[in-house]
Amino acid sequence: MKIGIIGAGRIGATLARHFARIGHDVALSNSRGPETLTDLVQELGSSVRATTAAEAADHGQVVVVTIPYGRFRELPAEQLHGKVVVDTCNYYPERDGHDPELDADITTSSEKIRAFTGANLVKAFNAIYWENLRDRGLPKGDPGRLAIPVSGTDWEAKAVVSGLIRDIGFDPVDAGDLGLGGRKHQPGSRVYGAELSADELSGAVGAGASAARA
Repeated sequence: MKIGIIGAGRIGATLARHFARIGHDVALSNSRGPETLTDLVQELGSSVRATTAAEAADHGQVVVVTIPYGRFRELPAEQLHGKVVVDTCNYYPERDGHDPELDADITTSSEKIRAFTGANLVKAFNAIYWENLRDRGLPKGDPGRLAIPVSGTDWEAKAVVSGLIRDIGFDPVDAGDLGLGGRKHQPGSRVYGAELSADELSGAVGAGASAARA
């Protein structure tokens, strides 16, 4: 599969490494330009190339957006429109500046990114510490395998993202849609940063929790 990644920080670089390891064709970008990623892509191997954000969005059948939420309006919306996009972003007012709609809990950060890009958005990888994402992937059935919550509206898009989660050593658990479901694993929720099995996470997020695990 062709995967684009917009954002080459800890989560973005870790996912690039995982996806390349299992055979995907990865285009990795950041806000500073492809030339600043030379050392990283050499470390990650020949399945990863450095590109601009727009090129990563064009490249990917699935595109991971892993940037500070406050910069989401810099995303290449035209290239992301209609694509399966994995949103790892979290809203931190002290970093991103205050968003009155999010402060009032009128909507979620993922719903705002979806509205801006027109993408088929799935929220995932936002609630796991990056070190656990890097180090804790385990084979299916291992009792120590961690679960990752997933939320979104489109079942097919969630199935694609859930498959990627399984392939890199974690269990996806469907938390629901981007609104109610996304709130269940945003910062401040009971599962944010928690190290839970699939059964434990399913119990914590409640309704809608089993579909992504099928």
